[in-house]
Amino acid sequence: MRNSIRLKLLTVGAALLLAGTTSIQAQERGTIQALATVVSSLSVIGTNNLQFGTVTPGVNKTVDKATVGFAGEWEVTGTANAEVSVDFALPDSLVTTDSLAFLRIAFSNADVSYDDGTGTGQTNPAGILDPHGPGVLNIGSGATLMFWIGGTVLPRISQTGGDYAADIVLTVAYTGS
Repeated sequence: MRNSIRLKLLTVGAALLLAGTTSIQAQERGTIQALATVVSSLSVIGTNNLQFGTVTPGVNKTVDKATVGFAGEWEVTGTANAEVSVDFALPDSLVTTDSLAFLRIAFSNADVSYDDGTGTGQTNPAGILDPHGPGVLNIGSGATLMFWIGGTVLPRISQTGGDYAADIVLTVAYTGS
């Protein structure tokens, strides 16, 4: 009887061993990779200041965004066709170097133009952008986006003489779309 119990235990053990071996042999694995493409860094370079030149007290002076050499200009480079948000920080006045005198400046909702490569440059851009906005555009297929800005200074009749300046800041960021 002992042999018979041993034989049964060996048979059950062998069956369990074979069953365990079968499931191990049936296991498979699959592998995937985690992938990401990091877009190239954005570069925003101011290439021309918005230049009003000589201004007469009491006489408003406007520079149009299409006026080559006088309109403000930025060049943005990044990943071709990527969507970007565009935001301008506009001053409400220019100041003298000693900050004692202010010269008002104004920007209309049509004072910025841009070219993503589908226009022919500053005098025939791809479109107009409201500088008060934020806006959303795409960098051109050539990986470049150009902006031009005009504006109007509004000197008082008693405007103090001197040189006036203020920063106009263009902030561009990828949207991730």
